[in-house]
Amino acid sequence: MIEQRLLFLGLLKESPKHGYEIKKRIKDILSTFAGVEPKSIYYPLRKLEEEGYLDKRITKAGRRPERFVYSLTPKGEAKFKELLNKSLIEFKRPLFNLDLSLYFLPYIKPEFSRRRLKARIQLLNRLIKGLKDFSTLEKQKKTSSYLLSILEHNLFMIQAEVRFLKQLIENL
Repeated sequence: MIEQRLLFLGLLKESPKHGYEIKKRIKDILSTFAGVEPKSIYYPLRKLEEEGYLDKRITKAGRRPERFVYSLTPKGEAKFKELLNKSLIEFKRPLFNLDLSLYFLPYIKPEFSRRRLKARIQLLNRLIKGLKDFSTLEKQKKTSSYLLSILEHNLFMIQAEVRFLKQLIENL
């Protein structure tokens, strides 16, 4: 829950946004590394508004339909800073969906395990390529060094998993 609140408040810290803009920002950029793609953004936005963290106003541009634009309240600004500070020092062990499968690996044939793990490596290599391409584009746009650091962190983590899986395959 802290991640979702931090996500919404942080996006609105950048600037006021309407719902579609928030959803697009999450999908286009943040889902790459944050692992979040909320199915509905309006319920969490409504909850944050009810708690006094957001203001909502109606805008209309030209012949487009009316839409709600959300912005941080002073209380929302304070909550964002609180969550950001807490998040920077809070440590949660990373959860890898692979670990549970590895626990039960003795129950399937080694050859099948090797094939599935090699397929996982192929998927991870495509993800590595995508992150490298995205990083190159962001460097060309002279994007914030923080976003580039996040991309680099994710790249290192995925590359480490690929090295681990190759070793595991050799040992099966």
